[in-house]
Parts: sequence; structure tokens; C-alpha cells
Amino acid sequence: MNDYSENYLLDRKVKIYQPNNGYHASSDAVLLASAVIDVKNNDRILDVGSGTGAIALCLCERFKDKNICVKGLEIQSQLAELANHSAKVNNFEFAEFINADIKNCPLPFCSFNHVVSNPPYAEKDLPSPQNSKAAAHNFSTVPNLGEWIRFCIKMIRPQGYFYMINRASALEEILYHIHGKLGDIHIMPLISKSGQNAKRVIVTARKDSKAPLVICPPLIIHENDGRHTPEAEAILRAGKALTV
Repeated sequence: MNDYSENYLLDRKVKIYQPNNGYHASSDAVLLASAVIDVKNNDRILDVGSGTGAIALCLCERFKDKNICVKGLEIQSQLAELANHSAKVNNFEFAEFINADIKNCPLPFCSFNHVVSNPPYAEKDLPSPQNSKAAAHNFSTVPNLGEWIRFCIKMIRPQGYFYMINRASALEEILYHIHGKLGDIHIMPLISKSGQNAKRVIVTARKDSKAPLVICPPLIIHENDGRHTPEAEAILRAGKALTV
């Protein structure tokens, strides 16, 4: 493990190691982690496609007093190694990142109370010339979004929770694949600036629930001058939970 940099999340509460010339986590990871709710003592959390561990590490910080178990599943060995190093440095001994893909997952089905995922966004976009970024952003070396979602659902315990962030244009496909399998669906549009259309959405849902779908008020990320809105700042820096 070499050629990496030290970065920070949640106002420097969490240290994260990321490759200098490869995939770097974005604010999407912190936003998705903030949507995780109702975490109880001894709960098990799985991050599917964990990358450098940003989502999982944020969850470790938020719920470190609840005796949780956090697992990350990542196909790129270098990213899994860096994520494990970050967990060790932050003293998150209850977190482990496993180098495996969803077709060869060593973890048992229906074994997690919470399953989170920030999957690759693109199937047809021109991939990055940097292999690590291409693997993280494109469905070139991994299954399509439908297979990804079906795997996530298989890993959720009864009454457990599902959380995903993706392009707004993928919402129809996401809803198609969770229809009849998950309920209590909440959709939160993420808007870069006031007056713009949403480019991202966070979708949360619950297994075995029959509660109706809810479209939440959008979260606006930036002011017109480019600064974070107070609501986004509270999430990205202070670690406040996002009410979805």
C-alpha cells in the first residue's frame, strides 16, 4: 500500500486514506451515511461497493457507542486495503472491509440490519482512463444496477433497512427493482442550488414494510455563491442525521 494521501471527513473527526491517482470519495458518501437511522445496539451494517470506506467510516463515527458491526464489500483490493487501514487508524476495530464482489460474497444472506450502497452510476458513459475510477463509476467490471439492488435486498434481515444514492435519472429503475420487495420508501431529491433540477436522489426503504411511498422535501447543497447551505453544512461537517 503506497502512493496514497490522508484526507478527513466530518470536520476532521474521521481520517481516511485514499489513492493519489484513483477513486476518491465525494460528498455523496457523507450524505448517504447521514440518512441511516434507527441503529440499535449490536446492529450489523453492510456497505456494498465500499470504495475507500467513506460511508462506513462515517457510520462508525456516528454509532461507535452502539456496539455495532460494520462490513464493507469492495472489488478493488487496493481500496479495501486502504479502508481497513483507515478503520485501524480511527480505532474502529468493529469495522472490516472485504475484498470481494457481489457474485462471490463470503457473507451470509439476510444477515444485516442496514445495507447501504453508493453504486457505480454509469452503464454507457465513457469510462475514465484511470482504471480505479472507471471501476468505481461504471458498470464495466460489475453487474448492472438491477443485479446490484437485488444483492443488497438479499443481504437485509427482515424489517431491515436499505439506503442508496444515485442519479435522479436512475430513480425509475431503482423503484422497479425494489417494488414488492421493500416498502416505506422515502425519496429525497438532492439539488445543487436553488432553482435547479435534482441530479441525485437518496432512496431509503424497509424490508417487509407496507408503508406507502413518500417524496421528501429536497435538500439544497449550495448557496448561490457556492458555499454549503446551513443544512448541508450540518450534515457534511457536524455529522447531523438527514431526515428522509
